[in-house]
Amino acid sequence: MSQTGIQSDGRRGGRVRSVCVFCGARAGADPGYAEAARRAARAIAGHGLRLVYGGGNVGLMGVLADEAVRLGVHVTGVIPRSMVDVELAHTGIERLLVVETMHERKAVMAAESDAVLVLPGGVGTLDELFEAMTWNQLHLQRKPIALVDLPVAGGSFYQGLLGFMRSAQEGGFILPATLSLFRAGESVEALVEGLAAWDGEA
Repeated sequence: MSQTGIQSDGRRGGRVRSVCVFCGARAGADPGYAEAARRAARAIAGHGLRLVYGGGNVGLMGVLADEAVRLGVHVTGVIPRSMVDVELAHTGIERLLVVETMHERKAVMAAESDAVLVLPGGVGTLDELFEAMTWNQLHLQRKPIALVDLPVAGGSFYQGLLGFMRSAQEGGFILPATLSLFRAGESVEALVEGLAAWDGEA
């Protein structure tokens, strides 16, 4: 079980070669968010994984990509054409895929990755997280999802979200099987290690 009480897998494996990271296009109010993005890049590099992300060079996305590039990680960015100017597409990454729609963006990010890591972010990040969970639930994919729940004043960043998930599960709206590939925790490094070790079993 994860620290939140939501089921996670702890088996060793090696099926994961690339990690899709969802995070904010803003840096957030706390410098700790940016540091978590750097730590995620370092952990991904440390496990020899590839990075797939939203293709921007601003906010946490930019921090993540900059650190990954600095460390020599193979980075694939996926960004809608309409958002290239808004999010300032990152020109320093190895591979930038420009797509036509947000729906296509999420589909391509899913196709390019084996696992999902979620850092702090806003509604776009939550949209990406829940779509990935929905695709697992509908058996459109089978990928481990890890949520970085950083400590903040009075609790943790995703405390309310995790509370909702528990309530929805207890109320019969989210099945335990849906959460079998989901894990939440404070340590970026431990979560990335768990993704890297995933062997395809829940």
